[in-house]
Amino acid sequence: METIKLSNGLEMPLLGYGVFLVPPQEAERCVSDALQVGYRLIDTAQAYFNEEGVGAAITKSGIPRDEIFLTTKVWISNAGEQKAARSIDESLRKLRTDYIDLLLIHQAYGDVFGSWRAMEQAYRDGKVRAIGVSNFQAARFFDFAHYVDVKPMVNQLQCNVMTQQTGIEPLLSDFGSRMMAWGPLGGQGVDGIVKSETLAAIGANYGKSAAQVALRWLTQRGIVAIPKSSHKERMAQNLDIFDFTLTDAEMATIATLNRHDTGTINFADVPFVKHLIETYG
Repeated sequence: METIKLSNGLEMPLLGYGVFLVPPQEAERCVSDALQVGYRLIDTAQAYFNEEGVGAAITKSGIPRDEIFLTTKVWISNAGEQKAARSIDESLRKLRTDYIDLLLIHQAYGDVFGSWRAMEQAYRDGKVRAIGVSNFQAARFFDFAHYVDVKPMVNQLQCNVMTQQTGIEPLLSDFGSRMMAWGPLGGQGVDGIVKSETLAAIGANYGKSAAQVALRWLTQRGIVAIPKSSHKERMAQNLDIFDFTLTDAEMATIATLNRHDTGTINFADVPFVKHLIETYG
């Protein structure tokens, strides 16, 4: 498995397994399958309500804890220093672990600075090995990163061949933050990646599918991808992307597929933000 190095020197796998929308009753089975086929990065969140299943799968796998990179996220209902601190301890309990490898703020609203103070303390206490954010678009990311002491090591964003997030890359680089891609194969308003004729034609050069090419394109950019599947065979296919390298010309061709650079969800949209805050805040 190829890795990237975060700003604090922590090595992070470039490909992982995401459990967004995996039902709680299916999480243990899915994560167990993912670990069996070779995944060592697992991405969950408090708001997914499946941390307990993830923790059970990891515990029962027999894989040493230090060989697994575990990510979870603080939800907006737990925003604020005291609530976030309690929620971190609760996540540790549900995940059956003494530490979380990467902890993210899930949404850019609520008392994010209070949450960050709790996360910084958890980082200093060894409960968390790295901290970052999720769904912070460029202006919001700059405002936040400019003021905090420990700069976000990761920003998890919607990113794939049709939503390439090229605009925010220089800003992340300025703060030493790496990008992590949710929805790397589509979803949330992005369709057609796995059926792309362009990706399929490139994949034919290597005996790979369009989906495998899409994932390889991300990882060659140094972006961590977390595809989700409930089928073990598909999990294995998504993981099988490190035995080929796309050429510069192929990377450039794929770059022309960009349609929604900043994503298909406007996280600054007032009705959307109002819904988040009034529903979960």
